[in-house]
Amino acid sequence: MAAQRGKDILLKIFDTAGQVFVTVAGLRTKRIGFNAQSVDITDAESAGRWRELLSGAGIRRASLSGSGIFKDQASDALVRQAFFDGTILQWQAVIPDFGTLEGAFAITALDYAGNHDGEVTFEIALESASQLTFGAP
Repeated sequence: MAAQRGKDILLKIFDTAGQVFVTVAGLRTKRIGFNAQSVDITDAESAGRWRELLSGAGIRRASLSGSGIFKDQASDALVRQAFFDGTILQWQAVIPDFGTLEGAFAITALDYAGNHDGEVTFEIALESASQLTFGAP
């Protein structure tokens, strides 16, 4: 796979009113992380006293985050309302030449900041709230 532009990663939120995914506008940085918790089953009889892990066990999760500036009122309003309502909505992360990750995510952090001589910026953090699907490009 050839190098890709970071700006081509898109973070989208499902707009239940319009029944479409809306790109969260103005994101300058985006990050997608996958984690799997392991289950240690090591005991006194483990070969060579090496750690043993249980295959297929544990908890898998994904986290999405981004920061930037809101450039359109529609995505700003959707994100803000989802945070204040505490709702878990459908989100998509579109990764060029890799695929689309989709599923329910909860907004775990929403921060706004600004300097007296600059624009208002925001940071958002999401944690998966159900099983995710992955579609190839």
